[in-house]
Amino acid sequence: MTQQLRIADRLIAPGEPPYIVAEMSANHLGDLERAFAILEAAKAAGVDAVKMQTYTADTITLDHDGPEFVIHGGLWDGRRLHELYREAHTPWDWHAPLFAKARALGLTLFSSPFDETAIDLLESLDAPAYKIASFELVDIPLIQRAAATGKPVILSTGMAGLGEIEAAARAARAAGCEELLLLHCVSGYPTPVEDSNLRTLPHLAQAFGCPVGLSDHSPGGAVAVAAVTLGAVMVEKHFTLSRADGGPDAAFSLEPDELAALVRDCRAAHAALGRVSYERAPSEQRSAAFRRSLYVVKPIRAGEALTADNVRSVRPANGLPPRHLPDVLGRRARRDLAAGTPLAWSLLE
Repeated sequence: MTQQLRIADRLIAPGEPPYIVAEMSANHLGDLERAFAILEAAKAAGVDAVKMQTYTADTITLDHDGPEFVIHGGLWDGRRLHELYREAHTPWDWHAPLFAKARALGLTLFSSPFDETAIDLLESLDAPAYKIASFELVDIPLIQRAAATGKPVILSTGMAGLGEIEAAARAARAAGCEELLLLHCVSGYPTPVEDSNLRTLPHLAQAFGCPVGLSDHSPGGAVAVAAVTLGAVMVEKHFTLSRADGGPDAAFSLEPDELAALVRDCRAAHAALGRVSYERAPSEQRSAAFRRSLYVVKPIRAGEALTADNVRSVRPANGLPPRHLPDVLGRRARRDLAAGTPLAWSLLE
């Protein structure tokens, strides 16, 4: 099974720098110009892609007042689903101008579709990949429809047990997906850091034979950076121009400076991983001259014995290695030795 995928010619694989995705979600606040500004700010922050969500309130839920259609507890307590999604959705007639803006910026844009009509719209705009949201992981027909496009499919695994993830991955592959990526996710809004369970990442990669990443709703960037060290090849993080501006997703979204720091830190973490090596690094070469070695620390006359009082291990490294101290103590100097002389076998009888 493939361990890599490409989105708009960018290779995403364990040996490559992590692919950073800024999730716009509802942070456009119903303003197309703000959505354009989010694309510009994400580009300036250095991300690889921006992701949005393609649904309407009517394609994701029902306009119903029943108690099961109301959120109880958490960030959106008391909100009716239809009302929340009506506020949060990205209008479909924005999609073409958003894709055009992203192309003009040299920025990859893709989306999470929430029903088949969303995929039809995104296909008409030549979307380069599809991300299935955690809540839709159980919607096998939706996964099959996305996979049938032949585009890379990213499955987010929030709330899902191992069997549900296996069913979704199997359905994607059976429907034609050859480039599959799984995102470890905890669908808490926000997610407490201690709920992140990042040790799941290498297990997920091994279990499904595909690249893995993180869809992160925790505060700040620490969890994302840690995920990169555990093998995450993709990191997705919600992004807003300013949390103070509000909106359904603002509380767990990064601001521009924070996103830029996340990009730098994730890529630095990946670069720091390097390889297993016990060789002296190039940056260490000059330092090696200042390791410890054996030096004469008090004048020694010819024929005088070396003692712990007149020979010591000090910096720099021009003398015998310190391991030879027991071997030289008691031996006699071949000639007069001044303090500061690096000790060598040729100086001893």
